[in-house]
Amino acid sequence: MSEAVRRVGIVGIGNVGKAAASAILHENIADELYISDIDTERAKGEAFDFADSIELTPSRTRVAEVPLAGLAVCDVILVAVTERKKVISDSRLELLKGSAAITYDIVPKLRKAGFKGKYVIATNPCDIITYLFYKLSGLPKNHVIGTGTALDSMRFRRLLSKAIGNVDPRSINAFMVGEHGDSQIAAWSHVTVGGQPLDQFEADNADVFPKINREEVEDAARHFGWEIHKRKGNTQFGIGNELAFFARSILNDARIVTAASVVQNGEYGQHDLAIGVPIVLGRNGVEKIIRYQLSEKEWEGFSASADLIKRYTTQTLEEHQEPAVN
Repeated sequence: MSEAVRRVGIVGIGNVGKAAASAILHENIADELYISDIDTERAKGEAFDFADSIELTPSRTRVAEVPLAGLAVCDVILVAVTERKKVISDSRLELLKGSAAITYDIVPKLRKAGFKGKYVIATNPCDIITYLFYKLSGLPKNHVIGTGTALDSMRFRRLLSKAIGNVDPRSINAFMVGEHGDSQIAAWSHVTVGGQPLDQFEADNADVFPKINREEVEDAARHFGWEIHKRKGNTQFGIGNELAFFARSILNDARIVTAASVVQNGEYGQHDLAIGVPIVLGRNGVEKIIRYQLSEKEWEGFSASADLIKRYTTQTLEEHQEPAVN
C-alpha cells in the first residue's frame, strides 16, 4: 500500500458509486479518487461535478475519471457495478447472471493491469460475487472483501436500539451473519448492550421495556433494504457510506470489528465460499475472522444459508467453466 499517496478507485458510478464517492471526497478519506464506468462520458461528468463540490469543503481529494485499467494503481477498489435492470423482488439472487457476467469481464482486465490492492465489493448478490472476485483476481483471500451483512448488522443494531429505549446503537454489539439476503440470521447469542448479554439486560429491565420480539426484529433487519428499495427504487446512501467506511478502515489500519463477506477456509465449518461473519478490518484487509460459538438453532440457520450460497456459487462457476466448489 502506498504510504505517500492514498488512492481509492470506484468501478461503477451509479447511485451506490456516487454515494461512496461523495463520502470519500467530503470525509477526505483518500488523496486521490479515481472513478471508472462503462459510460465514460457520464463518469467524466461526475468527476467534474465532484471537483466543483470539493471547492466548498475542507477536503483536497483529487478526483478523476480513468479507464478501467487506470484503477490498477489504487490501494483499494470499491466495486459498485450492476446490471441496469428493474429489481422485481427482494431477492438479490435474481441479479446473479448479470453481475457474474460483469465480474468475468472486469476482474481479468484489472488483474492484467497489475492491480495488487484490496477489493471491497458491494455488487449483489454480494457473497457470490465476492467469491468470484477472489477466484479471478489471484489475490489472497484476505484482500477480497464483500460488504456482506455489514449494513444489515447496522440496521439490526438500530432496530434493537429502538426496542430498548433508544440506547445508542454504537453501544450495542450485534451482528447479522450468513448470506446478504433472505437466508441471513441474527447471532442473538452474542448480542450485548454495553457489554452486558442481551438476556441479562432484558431481565434487569423487564419493568421498563417490553421483551423484545426477536423474530420480528430479525425479520425487519433482514428485509430493511427492500423496504427502502420499493419506496425509492434503489438503496444508495447506506451502502455507499459503508463502502467509504471500509476504504477508510483499510487505509487507516483501523482494525475495527465489522461484519463482512469473506472467503472461508474452515472457519465456521465452511470452505471455498464467501459468507457474512464478524471480522477485524485493517491495513491487510481481513486481519482476522472472529469465530462465534453459535447456538444450535443459529448453526442450523447459518449452515442453511451457507448451503444456499454454495449452490449458487457452484452453479455460476460451472456455467463459466470454472472448477466447482468442493
